[in-house]
Amino acid sequence: MSYYPLNSIPDYFGIDSLLTEEHLLIRQSVRDWVESFVMPKIDEAAQNHTDIPDLMKELGKIGALGPYISEEYGGSGLDQISYGIIMQELERGDSAVRSAASVQSSLVMFPINEYGSEEQKKKFLPQLASGNIIGAFGLTEPNHGSDPSSMETYFVDKGDHYLLNGAKMWITNAPVCDIAVVWGKNEEGKVQGLIVERAFDGFTTPTTHNKWSLRASKTGELVFDNVKVPKENLLPKVTGLKGPLSCLNSARYGISWGVIGAAIDCYCTAVQYAKERSQFGKPIASFQLQQKKLAEFLTEITKAQLLCLQLGNLKNDHKATPAQISMAKRNNVKMAIEIARESRQILGGMGIMGEFPMMRHAANLESVITYEGTHDIHLLITGMDITGINAFG
Repeated sequence: MSYYPLNSIPDYFGIDSLLTEEHLLIRQSVRDWVESFVMPKIDEAAQNHTDIPDLMKELGKIGALGPYISEEYGGSGLDQISYGIIMQELERGDSAVRSAASVQSSLVMFPINEYGSEEQKKKFLPQLASGNIIGAFGLTEPNHGSDPSSMETYFVDKGDHYLLNGAKMWITNAPVCDIAVVWGKNEEGKVQGLIVERAFDGFTTPTTHNKWSLRASKTGELVFDNVKVPKENLLPKVTGLKGPLSCLNSARYGISWGVIGAAIDCYCTAVQYAKERSQFGKPIASFQLQQKKLAEFLTEITKAQLLCLQLGNLKNDHKATPAQISMAKRNNVKMAIEIARESRQILGGMGIMGEFPMMRHAANLESVITYEGTHDIHLLITGMDITGINAFG
């Protein structure tokens, strides 16, 4: 049973009228799946620090993995707004579900599709699209997060293969991945991507334990100890940080949509609760402070929806800049985490209970506001775009 009637999901400015019939059908399909598959399981998974069984295969069945990849390689050939809508509906269920799809789509399938050989595309993309194999993305390291140019993971040419050494940290899907797209430096110090397969000797994926956030998601490390990588597993069409940063742009775009779903879940629950909960002889929705909170929630959600829709239009036209994507990611995650926190207060003590989604979303969004570029880094990306001056160092 859902927390609220689905018709209460906000569309205050008639944004649905700007979507196509296909967009609306996709949204309803994913929304129905989240209601039936994710919602009944997610609290138990988060409470017990376990992932949802068969999640990736189920995401594959509904077309949520690499939906913008062409049908030739197992995708659905959808536009960027469709991708955003899918991410929104998944994160209404939980950030862990959207993270799993984001990593598979934007950080694994995207670079293989953009920078891989024809053989790599045919070998990996259909399997990733179906969820039959799970991918991970290796960029962040124990000593290097916001500064990927200082990465220490490296590989050397050994004639018939590359020898890879190093480690990556905070990697979604790492403990369960079948392949990982790993970024390291070659002997010239230039960044390149390698597809590392689970079966390769010296490749291990220790699990990260004791998280208070994204508890329904598997997180871990990627460790490379003299891993022999076949030369045909090098991504041939990109060199330098452009490769991994373009992946992050795709993921950040999906996040900017996704967190709207988390905010909507909290908002709708708060509206229903405020109408049903009575104090001092009347529903708490009748009190000014509660109405102020609800009105501000709806305002911020609506602004985020409009921001994402136009960003999706720009993405479809190949005109979206990294700075625009950073602005949307930063704004929308901040919006969502503040709504999660404030809506928890509307529910009082009940807001901390697993029957309601606020604390789970709030805890998850503490990770989302940090990963794929921290809140502060995105601010500086916008600042650099405004001034032309790099404030990073």
